[in-house]
Amino acid sequence: MSIDIYQDIATAYNAAATKAPGLKARFEAAGFDPGKVSSLAELSRLPVMKKEELLKLQRENPPFGGFLAADLKEIAHIYVSPGPIFEPALPGGGGHGLDLLFKAAGIGAGDIILNTWMYHLVPAGLLFDEAAQAAGATIIPGGVGNTELQAQIVVETGVTAICASTAFFLTLADKVIETYGRGAWKVRTALLGGEMGDWMSKRRRIEAEYGVATWAAYATADLGLVAYEDGGEGYVVHPNRVVQICDPVRGGQLPHGETGEVVVTARDATWPMIRFGTGDSAFALESNQDGSVRRLSALQGRVGAAVKVREIFVYPRVIEEVVIATPGAIAAQAVATRENDRDLISISIVLQESADRIAAEAAAKEAFQRHARIRADEIIFIDALPENAPLIVNGKDI
Repeated sequence: MSIDIYQDIATAYNAAATKAPGLKARFEAAGFDPGKVSSLAELSRLPVMKKEELLKLQRENPPFGGFLAADLKEIAHIYVSPGPIFEPALPGGGGHGLDLLFKAAGIGAGDIILNTWMYHLVPAGLLFDEAAQAAGATIIPGGVGNTELQAQIVVETGVTAICASTAFFLTLADKVIETYGRGAWKVRTALLGGEMGDWMSKRRRIEAEYGVATWAAYATADLGLVAYEDGGEGYVVHPNRVVQICDPVRGGQLPHGETGEVVVTARDATWPMIRFGTGDSAFALESNQDGSVRRLSALQGRVGAAVKVREIFVYPRVIEEVVIATPGAIAAQAVATRENDRDLISISIVLQESADRIAAEAAAKEAFQRHARIRADEIIFIDALPENAPLIVNGKDI
């Protein structure tokens, strides 16, 4: 991480505090001087701000809680996320950095992209649209729904890439093949997102069954792109973001490799997101020399979604890894219980009919221990799990 980013943060947030009274009040309450930021250690003196705190401030002082550090006439869009939380956005910027994902995926001039993300209120549709244009591609603003029409569009316009949730991509791909035949399916790339659950295993199946390369990014409405896939493990952090993994309660930075809350500082301070707690949990795969994150793991779940078992937090993502690593596994669920003052955790797995149970049990045990750092007490094979069943259940107090 270049020291220049901290110099830029110091300059940007020092100026922003003169324009945004809410930001200035946050700094004053913490005894924090943004102009003195010269390192990650200095930046970390500012307490983490949670999304819930921003929501409260916006309700008290609508619409932006006193955090807008730009003239309203400069704002191109105001996005509205659930809460509602209002997020202002200036024009341009390659979809707040999402163009880096398109370029990493090799998408550019000559590609025709069907964008099925919502264009109303929330940022996803427009940000993907702007990013695709910045990368040089042609975009079809499909939005959500209208599956039959969008299937026709895919075939008749020669769509080469689709931006979608995993669930809608599957629905759309099946509709194309059902209506027009397998030979009509020419899509080469899918940019997917919007789901937790067994998302990675779904992506693997999509790649195998539909012959596409799948790509994803980690972005939020407040910050735009935080990190993106570049062909390596996990996500590489956007060069204009400082990412830390912090204790979700105390806010202090955690050691490399430990799972905690993703805390982000943006280099630009027009919408001053500094030490902003996303509410998502992950861990650092690679760290910069100063301790900030260079490469981020896949998201482990929302903060609070983990269950503590024998002093170790087990995240939903661990169970997803078990499904991926277990031959023949379709789905799985972990249940934590407590008997005789000892925490227990069992894993129920749904297997394909032809799967080898002995091999599956061994693989599941090994994968769980490797990712959770504790042993599973029991592996159970079951016929089915309810649709959208949680990956991990806390039954310790039942």
